[in-house]
Amino acid sequence: MFDVIVIGGGPGGYLAAERAGHAGLSVLLIEKRALGGVCLNEGCIPSKALLHSAKIYDYARHGEAYGVSTKGATLDHTAVIARKNKVVQTLVAGVKALMKANKVKVIEGTAAIMDAQHVKVNDVVHEGKRLIIATGSEPMIPPIDGVAEGIKNGFVLTNREILDLPAVPKNLVVVGGGVIGLEMASYFNSAGSKVTVIEMLPKIAGATDADISTILMDNYAKKGIEFKLNTRVTAIKDGSVQFDGGKVPADKVLLSIGRKAVTTGFGLENTGVLLERGAILTDRHCLTNIPNIYAVGDVNGKYMLAHVAYREAEVAVNHILGKRDIMRYDAVPSVIYTSPEVAGVGETEATAAEKGIEYEVAQVPMMYSGRYVAENSVTDGICKVLVNKMDRTVIGVHMIGSYVSEMIVSACTMIEMQMRVEDVQEIIFPHPTVCEIMREAVFKL
Repeated sequence: MFDVIVIGGGPGGYLAAERAGHAGLSVLLIEKRALGGVCLNEGCIPSKALLHSAKIYDYARHGEAYGVSTKGATLDHTAVIARKNKVVQTLVAGVKALMKANKVKVIEGTAAIMDAQHVKVNDVVHEGKRLIIATGSEPMIPPIDGVAEGIKNGFVLTNREILDLPAVPKNLVVVGGGVIGLEMASYFNSAGSKVTVIEMLPKIAGATDADISTILMDNYAKKGIEFKLNTRVTAIKDGSVQFDGGKVPADKVLLSIGRKAVTTGFGLENTGVLLERGAILTDRHCLTNIPNIYAVGDVNGKYMLAHVAYREAEVAVNHILGKRDIMRYDAVPSVIYTSPEVAGVGETEATAAEKGIEYEVAQVPMMYSGRYVAENSVTDGICKVLVNKMDRTVIGVHMIGSYVSEMIVSACTMIEMQMRVEDVQEIIFPHPTVCEIMREAVFKL
């Protein structure tokens, strides 16, 4: 008998197991593939390793802008992949050590839920007082002509395969202009591929602020990436990606049109847990309609982001422990780790208008930051701050430029704490830093 059984060893699952074990609960963690889940093994971390290598390579090639010349700089893709694998191995080992330190029993295998308190794995039935489901998500595979065959023969790739590609393709077509697609487009463009991004919507980067999306696309286009917006793919075969009105050649195709919650293949139907739009329905405690079953991370379909899964895991375990805690989604940051980086949190102008929120917006160029000017040759970065007209609280911050992935947490704090313009104006920002740009924007209101 375990106090908690966790199914899925990704960010939400392993952190829930660690927190519960640290609190003294007996915990069983079941993972079918590799601890760390998609984020650590096939997503967040390995993609950042690739992007960092590309950034160093780009600096080496274009250092003249900073008075530094490098001759004969090359990017060794094989070495980049090897380094990425080493990074992943190091972090996976760290997760294993964390489980051991907190006395979490880890079993590798596929879970089969028998009922709300019994789970079979490797032909052994385990009993638990509570169940935390953290089975994550998987790529959406559209019924496009040629996709199924392309996946079989390696012509069509998902986020998993693209990160282990042994060679840089001459022509890479990315179907889907979301975060994963754009990050991989960025790396392979730097690595030497001719990259084409095909997107059904009229803009890239999903729900990203429209002005920032345009700036990002312009920067990509200057680097040679071609975009086809408002374009529907009709077939992927014969060495090309076909769409309404034409086709583009491809040596490899990255399919990146979104992800869906994994709710089948582990006996969820035996629990009576309710689903909504293909994901597990949860309340503000991450509790399902069944009193002793929780769902955290991508499987609940709220935000498919590792950092949200971490927080949901903490909320679920705190509820199990009887601690007062609820899940809030008002200040969830999103980041695209391209060059330049994109980061945003809270309302955009589009979402504020949809919700009928009367808002003010201040937009300033990153060039207002002395450090940004000193360290960047790209001059079109911006910072945009949205404020509720009624109470003058900050409701959204969106940026494109260097370091914004590290700066956005300050904006999260402003929104989470419902800070007013006057409150932010009283904060002392270090100088010279790029984060001062938020202060500049707030003072413009």
